[in-house]
Amino acid sequence: MKLFQRSTPAITLESPDIKYPLRLIDREIISHDTRRFRFALPSPQHILGLPVGQHIYLSARIDGNLVVRPYTPISSDDDKGFVDLVIKVYFKDTHPKFPAGGKMSQYLESMQIGDTIEFRGPSGLLVYQGKGKFAIRPDKKSNPIIRTVKSVGMIAGGT
Repeated sequence: MKLFQRSTPAITLESPDIKYPLRLIDREIISHDTRRFRFALPSPQHILGLPVGQHIYLSARIDGNLVVRPYTPISSDDDKGFVDLVIKVYFKDTHPKFPAGGKMSQYLESMQIGDTIEFRGPSGLLVYQGKGKFAIRPDKKSNPIIRTVKSVGMIAGGT
């Protein structure tokens, strides 16, 4: 018997090729067009398992078509049992160039608590490994190249 064994949390995103249906458990209004969506992981002990620098894809059938969009959660693997996404909702008839608005963001806005949506990941070509070390793949099929940097500049943005 091991008295001081650290248990490793269960990871939700076991394979980037599998779609994981996650249930909406909370929605918070951040502003007139921005929401925080909280989805339950398979158990309260699960973490998402998304490396820093990677993103997930949400997919849903909307008006008979498969719609897939990338997102980066704001929660981390320190958070057990849930994953949070902050998303700007592009409502229809608010921008003249995009009269239909955003398909996925409006779909998320229309979801009821308890509804599910499919998550897939991790995805991306860059993983931050800590202490200035990055693993960067030139393309999806290549092995990563390790780069170490002294400082990192970041710009927060969106579409």
